[in-house]
Amino acid sequence: MFTSVRVSGDSMLPALRPGDCLLVRRTAKIRPGDVVIARIPGNLIVKRVFRWTDEGWWLESDNQQAPGRRDSWDFGAIPQDRIVGKVVGRYWPSLALGPRFLAR
Repeated sequence: MFTSVRVSGDSMLPALRPGDCLLVRRTAKIRPGDVVIARIPGNLIVKRVFRWTDEGWWLESDNQQAPGRRDSWDFGAIPQDRIVGKVVGRYWPSLALGPRFLAR
């Protein structure tokens, strides 16, 4: 099963940019180095998996200097049941490009 999310914020630069659309596989096996979507109270976050701990997955931002970035350094490890899925691709919606092509 798949879902999609759109990136907001700079915490995953340079790998992911604000506005990128991500394809997320809900049932994928997660390993260190993967990029995942996780639930924190009131929000979804996209982070890189660093390691498994007794409390859950330790997730980190690629850009530790990003204003307002939040990751496991702030809230600790994320339990497995709060991992939405693994990012398996990035895409750009055709609707965003369509009008530019039609205008030319």
